Amino acid sequence: MGSEELRKLPAVSTLLETPEAKALIAQHGHEQVREALRAALEAARQSIRAGGIAPSRAAVLADASQRLLVALSPSLSPVINASGVIIHTNLGRAPLSERARRAAALVAAGYCNLEYDLEEGERGSRYVHAARLLKQLTGAEDALVVNNNAAAVLLALSALAREREVLISRSQLIEIGGGFRIPDVMRQSGARLIEVGTTNRTYVRDYAEALHPVNTALILRVHHSNFTLSGFVHEPSLNELVALGAEHGVPVMDDLGSGSLLDTQPFGLAHEPTIQESIAAGAALVTASGDKLLGGPQAGLILGRAELIERLRRHPLARAVRVDKTTLAALEATLLTYLEGHAIEELPVWRMIATQPEVLRQRVRRWQRCIQGWGVKSTLVATQATVGGGSLPGQQLPSWALALITSSPDALAHRLRRPAQPGIPIIARIEEGQVLLDARTVLPEQDDQLLAMLHLALQDIPVSSVTT
Repeated sequence: MGSEELRKLPAVSTLLETPEAKALIAQHGHEQVREALRAALEAARQSIRAGGIAPSRAAVLADASQRLLVALSPSLSPVINASGVIIHTNLGRAPLSERARRAAALVAAGYCNLEYDLEEGERGSRYVHAARLLKQLTGAEDALVVNNNAAAVLLALSALAREREVLISRSQLIEIGGGFRIPDVMRQSGARLIEVGTTNRTYVRDYAEALHPVNTALILRVHHSNFTLSGFVHEPSLNELVALGAEHGVPVMDDLGSGSLLDTQPFGLAHEPTIQESIAAGAALVTASGDKLLGGPQAGLILGRAELIERLRRHPLARAVRVDKTTLAALEATLLTYLEGHAIEELPVWRMIATQPEVLRQRVRRWQRCIQGWGVKSTLVATQATVGGGSLPGQQLPSWALALITSSPDALAHRLRRPAQPGIPIIARIEEGQVLLDARTVLPEQDDQLLAMLHLALQDIPVSSVTT
């Protein structure tokens, strides 16, 4: 039986002559289609050997077409973030504003003056772009943009502290997502790590006792990022560290991470240190991310004293960690939004943070009305969203979510992530056996897309999965 079924399978050469295959060849190329047909036929052979029957020629061609669709589709795609985590590292952190997207697309479409001085008509420097705006917004003497905050820290330590000592509190020897550890970065830079204080309590005197008049290159303060210290704890303020550094001629570097330019307290959150505050306190260098609370593209921002920034700019590593034209364009557009006072209205991260819970509840109510009769029961749930991205650890914002009630929450969440037809995946979260779609991380202009993809995921859902 198996041998007879195997003989029914057409040859690859025969399939390549069909109109369907020729149409695929015109779109994808001969080699890609031939390999897809071979894979489809091999899958058919395995099915036959397992007791199945030979598929029709049309079925083999359809299988090959689907394989081509999967193989030749980009692995990186947009998603709708309904998780309730605003700066979601796994989902690309901060979504860009419309203005930033337009700016990046404009310079990507053709040539630009990335390293060309239009006034002088000669070679220029990419480092001037965004630096003027960063200085204007923060009061820093100079600024440098690299490809992420880890690169900013690595470059600063490599240029200023190689084979010299850097003082840091034991409470700040952090590890963030992906296994990124501050001690590892310091070793890579060639700087010598000098730990001061204890895990829970560090004083200025600890730094003073460890400070060497010749060997100490920097005093480093690092944002805790994704955890908080509470209870019997103490850390010196940045002002205290700056005063100590000034007394001994040692610059202080402040790694903020989150990159906030706005005060978070008016939104019901704890205070997150801003870049402006660190510069005003006298930090010689401040490093931060461009794609966290700043709400821009992935970038590492280095701000501070002009002579130190110039040393970083001239270091060989600076070329390895520099940013491209699209990043600089998007960053400049984001910074201009702050400069004009429109950050809360235009930047997606701040729009999400600033939205009132009642507005979210009304949107979720509309979602619920639209999905009635689509195969699952639902209810409105008051939830807690988080800022995420290592910013404001432990802080939450009141939110509202649509809870999809099903006996198979994992299966439904997977169905939302992997739609049966082309479309935008929805990333939800599961709590207490319910699939939650949190409105705080879904922008209003995404509502129609969300509902369309929900309809696709919920149509023809098995009755057994509905909780009655």
